[in-house]
Amino acid sequence: MRDLILFAVLSATFPPLSASTESPNVILVMVDDMGYGDPGCFNSKTLARTPEIDAMAAGGMRFTRFYAAAPVCSPTRGSCLTGRHPYRYGIYSANTGHLPREEVTISELLKNRGYTTGHFGKWHVGTLTTTVRDSNRGGPQSKAHFSPPRWHGFDDSFVTEAKVPTFDPLLKPAQAGRIGWDALEDRSSGEAYGTRYWSHAGKEVTKNLSGDDSKIIMDRATAFIEQAVADDSLFFTSIWLHAPHLPVVASVQDRELWKDLTPHQRNYFGCIAALDRQVGRLRRLLRARGVERQTIIFFCSDNGPEGNEKSPGSAGGLRGRKRSLYEGGVRVPGIVEWPGHIEAGSSTAVAAVTSDYLPTILDLTQTPIPKERPLDGVSLQSLLLGKPFTRLKPIGFQSAKQVAWHEGNLKLISQNQGRTWELYDLNADPAETKDLATTRPEEVRRLAAECKQWQTSCRNSDSGNDYRE
Repeated sequence: MRDLILFAVLSATFPPLSASTESPNVILVMVDDMGYGDPGCFNSKTLARTPEIDAMAAGGMRFTRFYAAAPVCSPTRGSCLTGRHPYRYGIYSANTGHLPREEVTISELLKNRGYTTGHFGKWHVGTLTTTVRDSNRGGPQSKAHFSPPRWHGFDDSFVTEAKVPTFDPLLKPAQAGRIGWDALEDRSSGEAYGTRYWSHAGKEVTKNLSGDDSKIIMDRATAFIEQAVADDSLFFTSIWLHAPHLPVVASVQDRELWKDLTPHQRNYFGCIAALDRQVGRLRRLLRARGVERQTIIFFCSDNGPEGNEKSPGSAGGLRGRKRSLYEGGVRVPGIVEWPGHIEAGSSTAVAAVTSDYLPTILDLTQTPIPKERPLDGVSLQSLLLGKPFTRLKPIGFQSAKQVAWHEGNLKLISQNQGRTWELYDLNADPAETKDLATTRPEEVRRLAAECKQWQTSCRNSDSGNDYRE
């Protein structure tokens, strides 16, 4: 009944587009746990090699202040689809909550406008089975969190609930470590890792799952795109790669350049080389099919790098890492490419966040933005098209006891739910080394009041009030 009501409301409000429209195809590429300093195009000083990601940046716009909505996986992913902060609908952390059916997603809105829609790779905003034990929460014990892509406007999908090894994704060695291993030479010696791939119909996938996981995902995503182009259909697809999330595993060929480093390092850099190759494959496909000028591609990571400063992932000199609201935990590589529309080789220091995807994409596709419930993102259409743009809406963050509020170059952050605050000028001090709270108390009070008002709005949404209409 809920789907029928939603369809009726959207159909009445948003007339369908035809396949001949000038609205673009849309691709959201997300990698997992890649640090701000990992790609070469972000002035990387690490040993990672990312020529294809760098080429994408050279062909489009690079964001030097692009943020994941959260410092961990699941909340950020929900924000990409809804345009809303995850504290509005109960995904407070990884493996917590699920995407409610009452949320309105990009995929639902674009599907209603005539797009064919697909999701490939990691899902992590709900479980995918209620019958067998799967991944972190899937199975009979977590039926309340069952929320597959087909419930959220996708026509096709090939997905896992959560992480997998980045090579031979269903296998692990008998003595597997948490952070990774060299790819198994003898697959028959491997044991089941415990995370499964699922088809759109909810059937377990068991074939064509050997080798590099980024390629396995891109095989399905490119087949979807090929079919959409053949059908002369507009398409929207999210391609969420697992790499370089732990456990990192790379082939002999992909770790060859780093063979003299530690096992963790060579597999981390090796799986980045593998995912980078798939980014290039995707871009070449669009050119080969003649749709590169009709397709906008967004690229980002879901949060900062795992581990500590001794880990191979780089936060690019920023403070903090994954799970932190300091910059290294949420400032991530952000790139947008749309040949013929976005100036090649451009960059911007305007702050943007994954919650901006929905309003931006709706503007670009001439789809009216729903007004019934609060959004946390803003449309970046003018910025992308080289027109004057000023971000008027601050960016709020919540994660566990951490709270942060970004307004222009100022960042207010608390580690204890707002009992005490720190203030940083991110233009002058991107590494957050000089706390200005004691010297600028009036701004602390003003920004803290704004942040607390926003938190109240999030709690109101999370109570279900946004769904009562």
